[in-house]
Amino acid sequence: MMAIDLALLRLRAQLLLRRLGAPACLAVALLALGAAAWIWAWQQRSVAARLEARALPQPSLAVAALAPPATASENLARYYAALGQQRHAEQQVKQLFDLAAKNGLLLAQGEYRSAYDKASGVATYQVTLPLKGSYAAVWQFALQALRAMPFASLDELSFRREQIADTQLEARLRLTFYLTDSAGASP
Repeated sequence: MMAIDLALLRLRAQLLLRRLGAPACLAVALLALGAAAWIWAWQQRSVAARLEARALPQPSLAVAALAPPATASENLARYYAALGQQRHAEQQVKQLFDLAAKNGLLLAQGEYRSAYDKASGVATYQVTLPLKGSYAAVWQFALQALRAMPFASLDELSFRREQIADTQLEARLRLTFYLTDSAGASP
């Protein structure tokens, strides 16, 4: 019975469409699309209104429990605590020689220069080392030196090779140690 009713409705709709013509059918289709678009927009508007009406989430306790930023004097104390000690400069140079030997590098006599800045109370000890070895060994040495002495800066690293076929190259490494007079000293 249901199949007959659907067939009958379909037949009546076809007859009606033929009587009205193509322009009227197009107008009815556009009217139906417009109504569907209006209903969809109305639903979206109500969803947006519900989202705006919701309360904002409260900040978590982790954000509220953060420590206040460090003061300038605390930062300065941390800076001086990170520096090396001037009385251990020779031991640090010896550590460089040990690291070079560990990496299979030939290390000739280096150049050493010290300076002192009265305003900051920081001494600098500049070490220039001529190295001979492979490219990878020189880089490994430089990285290990910086890890072992976090108060040092790598100022220069240059490479030179006499011939392309040479596996050994000559390198020049310049580090600067930043040191204090005594442990925890500040100006």
